[in-house]
Amino acid sequence: MKRYEGLFILNTAGKEEGIKELIDKISSELSAAGAKVETVQKMDKRQFSRVADKRVSSGFYVNFIFEIETSGMANLRSRFALNEDVFRVSFTEAGAQKDFSAAPAAA
Repeated sequence: MKRYEGLFILNTAGKEEGIKELIDKISSELSAAGAKVETVQKMDKRQFSRVADKRVSSGFYVNFIFEIETSGMANLRSRFALNEDVFRVSFTEAGAQKDFSAAPAAA
């Protein structure tokens, strides 16, 4: 299994409440695809500097770190491409988690 980072921009046009429900829905879809979600980082709602679609001028950013088999990534990409609640999604490989507690302090 590989670690991936998924940056989701949620389409919140007309539905300011319900961000938590959208995040839970994405998390459950990741789990249904066989992913093990490690971290969910809720960012903030931001205005887009370049508006691609006039109906959507801002979005709520959420970062997921999860583990999944490499073969399951194509399924995830197609699944979220069809999801109306997700405006954009970007998946990147996340490196191994670093343990800074064992590192000696620099003198």
